[in-house]
Amino acid sequence: MTNLEEFIEEINRFEAIISEWDESQRCVAVGLKRAIEALHKEALTRLIKSLKQDSVSALRHAADDQVVYAVLLYHDLVKPPLPPILQRIQAALDEVRPGLKSHNGDIELVAFKPPDTVEVRLIGTCSSCPASNLTLSQGVEQAIKNYCPEITQVVAVGDRSTVDNTNTGLTTPFPPTITTAWVRVATVEQIPDGGIFVTKVGGHSLILYRQGDRITCYRNACSHLASPLDGGKVENGIITCPTHGFQYQLDTGKCLTADVPLHSYPVQIKGDKAFVKISR
Repeated sequence: MTNLEEFIEEINRFEAIISEWDESQRCVAVGLKRAIEALHKEALTRLIKSLKQDSVSALRHAADDQVVYAVLLYHDLVKPPLPPILQRIQAALDEVRPGLKSHNGDIELVAFKPPDTVEVRLIGTCSSCPASNLTLSQGVEQAIKNYCPEITQVVAVGDRSTVDNTNTGLTTPFPPTITTAWVRVATVEQIPDGGIFVTKVGGHSLILYRQGDRITCYRNACSHLASPLDGGKVENGIITCPTHGFQYQLDTGKCLTADVPLHSYPVQIKGDKAFVKISR
C-alpha cells in the first residue's frame, strides 16, 4: 500500500466500523488511538529536531514525500501550504526584508483582498520613519508587483507617516529612483526557434523564447514559488517548471496550471539583435 488515498480509505473504513460500536467500546478504541498518536508525534518531533541539527535539506526532502507530509501535517508539525498567490506575496516580502532589517525595520502581510489588493504593515523603525511612503512605493510595492503582476494596489495599514515624496532629505532602504531602458540581450540566432535562451542583464535573469520571427521575454522565475525555469522541458511552446511542474505558454506567458502568468518584458527586434525593456 503506497498511495496516500489508499491509506486514508483504510483508516476511514475502520473508523466507520468503530462508529457502530457501543459507547464503552468506542472510548477504548479512541483512547488507544490517542495514545498511539501521542507516541508517534513525540517520536516525529524528536526525529525532526535531530534532522534539523544534522541536515535541514534532508528534512525538506523527506517532507516532499506526499505520505510523510500528510502525517506531519496531521500532527501539526508542518504548516499547511499557502495558496500560490500568498506564497508569491510572501516571497516578495522575503526579498525586501533584508533591506528593511538593515534599517531596524520589518514588514508583515496583513491581508490579500482579491482580486488585486494587498495590505501590509511596516513594523519597527519603518512604521514611523518619514520615508515610509518611499519605502512602500519604491521597494515593497515594486517587489510584490514583480512577483504578482495581477496585484495593482499595495496598501500599508497601521500607523504610517504621510509625507511629500519629493523631499530629497528622506532616506529609504531602496533606491530613490527606478528607470527603464532598452537593453540588447541577444542576437536572434542565439535564441533557438521553438526553444529558450537564458541570460542575465542588470541583475535580472531572463528567458527568451522564439517562434519564427516573434520573440517573447520573461523573468526566469516560476510564478508559483519563483523557482528558475531554465532547466524546465520545452515542448510545443510550453515550458514545465522543473521544481513543481507548473506549465506556461511561452508565446503569451499564460500559466496552464493556475491563474499566475509569467512576468513578461517588452521586446524589440532591430536587425539581428533583440532588445528588452528592463528596470535599471
